[in-house]
Amino acid sequence: MAWYDEAIFYHIYPLGLCGAPKENNYGEPVHRLRELLPWIRHIKEMGCNAIYIGPLFESVGHGYETTDYKKLDSRLGDNQDLTDFVMACHNEGIRVILDGVFNHTGRDFFAFQDIRKNRENSPYRDWYCNVNFGGNNEYNDGFSYENWGGYNLLVKLNQHNPAVRDYICDVIRFWVSEFDIDGIRLDAADVLDFEYMKALRHVANEVKPDFWLMGEVIHGDYTRWVNEGTLHSVTNYHLHKALYSGHNDHNFFEIAHTVKRLYEMGGNRPEGLKLYNFVDNHDVERIHTKLTNKAHYAPVHVLLYTLPGVPSIYYGSEFAIEGKKEQGSDASLRPALKLDDFSDALSQNPCTRLIARLGAVRQETPALSYGDYRELILTNRQYAFSRNTEEVSVIVTVNNDDSDFVMTVPASSADTYIGKLSGETVSVVNGNIVVNVRANSGDIWVPLPGEEKDETTGVEDVLDSLSEPTAPTETKKMIVEEKTEAPADTTGTDSTPAPDSQKTFEEGKVAGLQEAIIAIMESKGPVTDQMRKDVYNQTHYPSLINWIKSF
Repeated sequence: MAWYDEAIFYHIYPLGLCGAPKENNYGEPVHRLRELLPWIRHIKEMGCNAIYIGPLFESVGHGYETTDYKKLDSRLGDNQDLTDFVMACHNEGIRVILDGVFNHTGRDFFAFQDIRKNRENSPYRDWYCNVNFGGNNEYNDGFSYENWGGYNLLVKLNQHNPAVRDYICDVIRFWVSEFDIDGIRLDAADVLDFEYMKALRHVANEVKPDFWLMGEVIHGDYTRWVNEGTLHSVTNYHLHKALYSGHNDHNFFEIAHTVKRLYEMGGNRPEGLKLYNFVDNHDVERIHTKLTNKAHYAPVHVLLYTLPGVPSIYYGSEFAIEGKKEQGSDASLRPALKLDDFSDALSQNPCTRLIARLGAVRQETPALSYGDYRELILTNRQYAFSRNTEEVSVIVTVNNDDSDFVMTVPASSADTYIGKLSGETVSVVNGNIVVNVRANSGDIWVPLPGEEKDETTGVEDVLDSLSEPTAPTETKKMIVEEKTEAPADTTGTDSTPAPDSQKTFEEGKVAGLQEAIIAIMESKGPVTDQMRKDVYNQTHYPSLINWIKSF
């Protein structure tokens, strides 16, 4: 087990969050990174225990056209600011990984500047791909070269050159010795040379125990990158797409099938692929903007925190802010934010409260990090699965419909489960729990401590459980779920319930038997509407007892 197996990430684009100028004049450092120190407490309140922050190093504009790999961008401060930030995070038990832009550099990088100056005589002429001194470009350099993404601002490094590999490996060693970072997210990993990545992994194994390499990969078979020789993880764009479109289209099949395919990639093993899961980031529109029904924010994030992989929240999305690409610009995806503007979010913003609660549940529920994945129920609008270790089975239920829905879900590791989001408790009856999943919501059902399941539980146990007063229930969507408390009237001086209380007690016993009969019937096969109606029409207690015994 490594720290990243239990990580919950908070993703920061620092030039945006700190409100840095769009262009760097390479002037005196402006210590904007210090403004992020108060955010560390907020990040911890959100239940996150790791930060992915970047790009951070000197560049001319958006940060991915690196000028100097060993100098904090002067718009953010100086190297001491970064050292202090990482130390402050570590003091709060938060790991830090940085952006590693090792596929290309900016035009102001020293090696490229030397080529411009010395042309064919430059010792760095082979540091870049396909430098052609017979060509030209829009900068009128008198030579051409290979770039990344069609932008000559981003000059592609020749990763086959041993000198380039050695330089970048030394950069990683410098970042660890200077700033004490815990890992790197490799930008544009899907176009990096595999031998180059193996060299980076070798250094990662050398510099620090459990040093994490995660790569930006959009499409393809993720096992090409995630293995013992190259990277520990990659960005899970497959799941990212499925999560928002699966809700917009009311199609949980897309999500479930994506999860199954990815889980199979990892060999159907809990220790298989540990992909970096997200619903938005600095390159894609905010999840609150992409969702057609904003109420789907809740089930989307329940899935983000409970499906196999490592969850990540992009700064500001815990407040459900909007962000849409406009005229090809990413500016609105990377806004400056003031933490003081959200000082009451945890108490007043339900989205913020949800993210904080999910973070806490994830941290206190190891099965969500280490358990296997088993699909239990799947329809277009309802989805249930379990995450299982040898000790416990945690059940997740989500509903993207505008109405509540009752699920009968197999449960196998306890007698009683509690919903970690709702606080409701349900009993296991004949191997199932029957839960009401609220509209556009979800829950995480965890066995109550000390409630180890007795595998011999049967009909007699069901009857015994009904010997105590049970609050009455009302039927909704064909099954009774919503419980109300018995009247508080304690008229009388002995233990005999008052008339109203006695009535409540009898109604509760009947409702409990009806619920048990439905659960048993469902465990044995499909239950029709008429069969349900027959059960609820029977309110005679002795008849219900005989019905139970008939099973």
